[in-house]
Amino acid sequence: MTGIFDTHAHYDDPAFDADRDALLFGMEEAGIVKIVNASASLASTKSTAKLTEQYPFVYGTAGVHPDEIKELTEENFAWLSAAAKKKKTVAVGEIGLDYYWDKEQHEKQKYWFVRQLQLARELSLPVVVHSREAAQDTLAIIKSEAADLCCDIHCFSYGVEMAREYLNRGHYLGVGGVLTFKNARKLREVVEYMPLDRLLLETDCPYLAPVPNRGKRNSSRNLPFVVEAVAALKGISEEEVIQVTYENAMRFYRL
Repeated sequence: MTGIFDTHAHYDDPAFDADRDALLFGMEEAGIVKIVNASASLASTKSTAKLTEQYPFVYGTAGVHPDEIKELTEENFAWLSAAAKKKKTVAVGEIGLDYYWDKEQHEKQKYWFVRQLQLARELSLPVVVHSREAAQDTLAIIKSEAADLCCDIHCFSYGVEMAREYLNRGHYLGVGGVLTFKNARKLREVVEYMPLDRLLLETDCPYLAPVPNRGKRNSSRNLPFVVEAVAALKGISEEEVIQVTYENAMRFYRL
């Protein structure tokens, strides 16, 4: 059944502890048919796997976010490798580089980014990439270490030039609530420029709720506002945006 596919959410976040069950079981009624819950740490890889067991329409990723790489050792990387083989784990992620919070450990971030890309290759899985204020280093690693992998540059935050680099290599760009922000001119230009068949809808919830709910807890139920913004920029119907982005997500995650 076609509907909205949220390709990147964090429903294991404590922000959903009070009403997670009611919220998730109400998704189909709201037109949300599939969700990928993205891991960011060893703990969230575990909690994500639990969510995939509880909810038939929820899939998961396995991976450690650059802000959490201090927890990685060879021993627990072996555990992560095993966790990534679970039936409903559809990608390695979210992994990558984040120079916004972490000013020091750039080399360590790069090391574990590459190691997790190698894991994706070993398991023939796509990759969900986090890149914040690390545009050139992320691209360099994707060029050298992920030429044969399919990546989603999640919560894409760079300009058209960087978008072109990824799109020309067959990768996808994740777009969410930021598209509706007044100061998102760069992202609007990217969405206007890019082919629709490379766009993935995402929330990154509980973060980055779109206008008119900016600043509140985000959820997949807000994705129609993002669909509306994409449709307006592309000059097409909202139904077409939903259909094509659903097909994109199914293809990317190999479902």
